[in-house]
Amino acid sequence: MSTPAEPITGPSDDFARVRDLAAADMQRVDALIRQRLSSDVVLINQIADHIIASGGKRLRPMLHVLAAGAAGYQGDHHAKLAAIIEFIHTSTLLHDDVVDESDLRRGRKTANALWGNAASVLVGDFLYSRSFQLMVELDDMRIMRILADTTNTIAEGEVLQLLNIGNADVGEAAYLAVIERKTAVLFAAATELGGLLGGLPDAQVAALRRYGMELGYAFQIADDLLDYVSDADTLGKNIGDDLAEGKPTLPLIYALEQASPEQAQSLRHAIEHGGLDSLERIVASIRDSGALERTRVRAQAHARAAREALAALPASAHREALATLADYSVQRTY
Repeated sequence: MSTPAEPITGPSDDFARVRDLAAADMQRVDALIRQRLSSDVVLINQIADHIIASGGKRLRPMLHVLAAGAAGYQGDHHAKLAAIIEFIHTSTLLHDDVVDESDLRRGRKTANALWGNAASVLVGDFLYSRSFQLMVELDDMRIMRILADTTNTIAEGEVLQLLNIGNADVGEAAYLAVIERKTAVLFAAATELGGLLGGLPDAQVAALRRYGMELGYAFQIADDLLDYVSDADTLGKNIGDDLAEGKPTLPLIYALEQASPEQAQSLRHAIEHGGLDSLERIVASIRDSGALERTRVRAQAHARAAREALAALPASAHREALATLADYSVQRTY
């Protein structure tokens, strides 16, 4: 009798297994998020409910509870820290959508599209301040220092990105400086804090931080790649948004390095003036240049570095889940 074939799995199946491992912790986190988002100001509750209903992977808080699990943590502070991390992330999304004038996120209307820019910015501020209220409850200066430094760095990244918009001369180093501050530092804080809660030796805490930083790079580079290879229904946002906003992301930067003079002129014009008038031609130029594959390879290199950082930790189901997320970050379609 023939042996049954192994089931074919893909990124979604891998992510589902990781989510199952973290499910009990994430239920507590979600309950805490709902509880602490509550306010006696009606508009805050309306926007908060919209944010919760929009779903999302809750990847950053999940990273934290998995890192805490990999560190052998047995307490309950990880749920509160995970909620803090999600509040910080969500507040940056609210502000981002206003700055970018986005009207679609995760396949739904953004808060600013529904309630206006002022309400979105102010509720984003509410989420920031709520996260710091939760930090004080933990009463741990090490935790507060990491999160305070992280939120400050994220704000720096927002300003750096703003300075880069419409600048066709932005190079790879400047691009990486933005995504380190805007994305990777929160991933790194999430995983570092898991190791800190678990009382790991400094070297292993540093390894978890390195894992989070590399994963953040991989995730954001892959996200910027998806802006040119996915579709709006799958991605949950408008394709070409980065180009329309004049953001010089890595596919565009690499394409400019390899483009013919005519293509380079077209690419530079698209970055400097934004808009989607020539999106098909721009995407064709990017594909012809090999920039998409080069971007994919760069994302994979960071994912591999994230995996390698985990070797410093003892083997466990939680460590393997973190490794799976490194692979997922560059294999996902949204």
